[in-house]
Amino acid sequence: MKIKEKDENLILATNNNLIVEDDSKPESPVKDFFNQLRKNRFAMIGIIIIIFFVLLGLFAPLLTPYGYKEQVLSDRLLPPSSEHLFGTDNLGRDIFTRIAYGARLSLQIGFFAVSGALFFGTLLGLIAGFYGRWIDMVISRIFDILLAFPSILLAISVVAILGASLQNALIAIAIVNVPIFGRLVRSQVISLREEEFVMAARAQGLKNGRIIFHHILPNSLAPIIVQSTLGFGTAILDAAGLGFLGLGAQPPAPEWGKMLADSREFIQIAPWTLIIPGLAIMLVVLGFNLIGDGLRDILDPKMKN
Repeated sequence: MKIKEKDENLILATNNNLIVEDDSKPESPVKDFFNQLRKNRFAMIGIIIIIFFVLLGLFAPLLTPYGYKEQVLSDRLLPPSSEHLFGTDNLGRDIFTRIAYGARLSLQIGFFAVSGALFFGTLLGLIAGFYGRWIDMVISRIFDILLAFPSILLAISVVAILGASLQNALIAIAIVNVPIFGRLVRSQVISLREEEFVMAARAQGLKNGRIIFHHILPNSLAPIIVQSTLGFGTAILDAAGLGFLGLGAQPPAPEWGKMLADSREFIQIAPWTLIIPGLAIMLVVLGFNLIGDGLRDILDPKMKN
């Protein structure tokens, strides 16, 4: 009898444990994503860097008493001080002010250039990957032609044709990044279009557009998000390169690449005029790359395992 009682108690205890385990609710995907993001140190460092520059650009008028166009020739090439935190340039303009307003400009360049490349690249990649055949061949050859040129050389060629301006630089950077997004999305669609959930959607009689945008695209978002984050840094770097060559934003716009070009003559007598804009470009690109690497580690199942 005692043995039977012990067995019954053991079964009851086991059942109670099973009930407790069943009652526990798993974390939502969104909460799990943010928990993993918070644990990724490099991603958090990147987020802090980008938030700093976003706030710097937004509150630029409140952080400095000077205007980014304001010239005081008597204050030319002053070293960093309490009055001018990062010194002044060759025209007596406050470098901290121009860095702050330049953050706003550089982030806008990254956002609009990546948005344009993301839209057209994703659309072309979806069409090429889903329909295949001659449509895929034509779009893929266009991607191959664009990728055959070095990115900065292709951007210079586009700006040379359209004319030197900030808007044309945005168009050039977007064109450079279209095939990168397009090839990425195309490969994702090709791997997904024969999956069982897509075949089931076709069996239900759903139209191709609904299958593409409601079934295939949502399952391709992870690599697109990662590439978009990395693309921000690349776009800002390309814009700085075009600005350095005089093909991007034109004076008196406080574009960081143009600031580097204007300061290269004074690298020996006033190195801060060159070092500060260079550090700003490096930190922003580094921040987006850290975020992109962190998102890849979180969203990629292979990296997670």
